[in-house]
Parts: sequence; C-alpha cells; structure tokens
Amino acid sequence: MRSGLISHPDKVLFAERGETKGDLAEHYLRAQDPLMRAMGGRPVLLQRFPEGAGGPSFFQKRVPRNAPDWLQTTTVTTPNGTTSQALVAADLDHVLWAVNLGCLGFHVWPYLAGDPDHTGNPDHADELRIDLDPGPGTDFTHIRQAARELRLLLDELGLAGYPKTTGNRGLHVYVRLQPGWDSYQVRAAAVAAARELERRRPDLITAAWWKEERGERVFVDYNQNAPHKTVFGAWSVRARPGAQVSTPIGWDEIDDVHPDQFTIASLAARLETIGDPWLGIADEPQSLEPLLAMSAKDRAAGLLDAPWPPVYPKQPGEPPRVAPSRARKT
Repeated sequence: MRSGLISHPDKVLFAERGETKGDLAEHYLRAQDPLMRAMGGRPVLLQRFPEGAGGPSFFQKRVPRNAPDWLQTTTVTTPNGTTSQALVAADLDHVLWAVNLGCLGFHVWPYLAGDPDHTGNPDHADELRIDLDPGPGTDFTHIRQAARELRLLLDELGLAGYPKTTGNRGLHVYVRLQPGWDSYQVRAAAVAAARELERRRPDLITAAWWKEERGERVFVDYNQNAPHKTVFGAWSVRARPGAQVSTPIGWDEIDDVHPDQFTIASLAARLETIGDPWLGIADEPQSLEPLLAMSAKDRAAGLLDAPWPPVYPKQPGEPPRVAPSRARKT
C-alpha cells in the first residue's frame, strides 16, 4: 500500500458511533480480497461526503485533474453520450485514494475496464444484477420471500446467483456472465425474470415500473441493468448511522440475517469466520440464453418492452412513457 493515502484518519465520518476515516479505511483493508473479487478492475462512480455520512454529498464520475499519475482511469458514457474519465478500482490503493476524498462506498459499472469485449462494444456487460426493492408496506420479511422465489427460478434455469444485502432495505442478486452479451440483452433478461416472478407470485412481487401500480409488493428493478447504469457495490459502506455494509451472503443465510446487522464494526468477525460467500462467483460464468428465451417468448406473446427511465431515449418496442393515471386523464 502506498504511504500517505489517508490523511486526517481521526476525522469522524459516522457521528452516531464515532467511526472515523481511519476506521473506514481499515474496513476496506480487511475486506481487500473479497472486495477485489467483486469490483476489482471495474470503473466506479464515487459518492463523496466531505462532512461525513450525515452531511451533504455529491456524485463524482470524473476523476479530478490533480489526481496522481499512478491512478488508473477509463472512459465511461452516460445515456446521452457524454463521456468521462472514471476511476478504475484497480487495487486497494485506488479504493483508499477515493476513501481519502470522503467516498464511503462505490457504485460499480457491470464490466471490467480492460475487457477487450468491452473495448469493441461499449454496451457490453458481464453481470446481471437483480434488484429486489421493498415497496411501501413491505420489509425484509417480504424481501426474503421474494429471494426464495428468485432462487427457485434461477435453479430451474440452471443459473447460479450470488446474493448480497444492499446496505439498506433490499437485496441484490448477481449472476456473473460469459462474454458476448450487451447491456440491452442483459436488461431484457432482467425484464423477463421480473415478469416471470410476478406471474408466479403476484401477491408478493411486481415488475410494474410505475409506483402507482406496485402496491405493497417487492419491485424487481430491471432498469438497474440499463446501459451505463451503476449499482452499489459489494462490501461498500452506506452513509447510514450504523455504517451498514452491502454484504455478500449465502442463500442459506437469508432467513437468518438482517441487513442492518452488517456494519464496518461487525464485519471483522464475519470475515474471520465465514469469509467470502462470493468466493466462486467468477469460476463458472453463466449463460443468458435461458432468460433471453423467456424474453423472446414474452415478446412473441405480444408483450411490449418494459418502460425505461426518463433519461434514456425512446426505445424500440417501448410502451408510452407516461404513468397510467396520467394517460387516462389525457
């Protein structure tokens, strides 16, 4: 590790518990190996909290001009085509450099910066990220139930999923992919998964993009897989009073854990005893074909594409991008 990366290590970042910048750096040091397995070599978006977790924050995609020469960057693109030089999580030094700027956790792009497939195809992605998002009137009990349904679906399709807490109220399940698919196909796979889960458990799960249609159900946020989207990374620390960490877990743990229990203070013991539940995530990259076959079946049955976020251009086969209640009034 390069010396002098962390200045003012005694600066308090989490006022409620007194944890400091030094404590945050120690967390990433302890989690170094699993952290690099999860996001090493990937571009990251920084959310900086100059005054600590309770203060204002801002997202920083561009690496500052006065960044050190050794820092690795790569070109990333926004939905409107704007490009930026983003930080690559090349090693722990790059992580600690960002921590020193007041970055608590990292929002990660779904590809490796040095991936030759990505170089040839800017929309390439090597991860499907299924986001189970609790709606109003739901809690982690409902997330557990939705996760069990998702695991059953993945098992039926022969796909290996790796769950993690989000550090907040939801759950993410990652599927590491074989090379060759672009992010439009990955999103289509996520839409297919969301719709199938809703068909199986309409009382519990929804694929409805418009909040007015979701009710008290778990939303499968397929648009987390839209091109150029980032997702809060594994082992990253949230700006919450408890300094909660987005923590990889085993499927057999889901019924027994709660996301609030995983903090920078508590994870030291977990890393010692349990280690990394995602240890084998890269050993056998998965195929998207089973989910893309489901997507093709839905489209053949007359289903349109699911709505996209407003920052994206209108997409082929997308329904009118207007909330149903507003459409009725119009």
